[in-house]
Amino acid sequence: MEGQASKRIRTDQRQRTLRRNSTDCERELWRYLRGRQMDGARFRRQHPFGDYILDFACIERKLVVELDGGQHARSTKYDGWRTRQLEQAGFAVLRFWNHDVFENRQGILEVILAALQDRAKPIPTQPSP
Repeated sequence: MEGQASKRIRTDQRQRTLRRNSTDCERELWRYLRGRQMDGARFRRQHPFGDYILDFACIERKLVVELDGGQHARSTKYDGWRTRQLEQAGFAVLRFWNHDVFENRQGILEVILAALQDRAKPIPTQPSP
């Protein structure tokens, strides 16, 4: 049990460090995701999930948005495995290259919005009296 507690502390510390040291593109995308601006969905940034820290996660709609920098070109195998793990947990995973946040921001926002709308829970209707 103590091993899990120390692991949780390390994850919390890593999460805080990642939030404090956000990249320019993470800060830019966060401007559009925070405060329920996208279809009323609540996003969290640098959210811990198991052994992972997710760049952005909307837990209620089970959507993860990951921004990949140059280092990810060398870790495509790991990224693919991680994506499959998240999908097995019921999440949809969207991956974008960092430079696209600045070069194609509107396109990225449209893809995220469409994914949110696809994953929205249907509004229950009342039966007619």
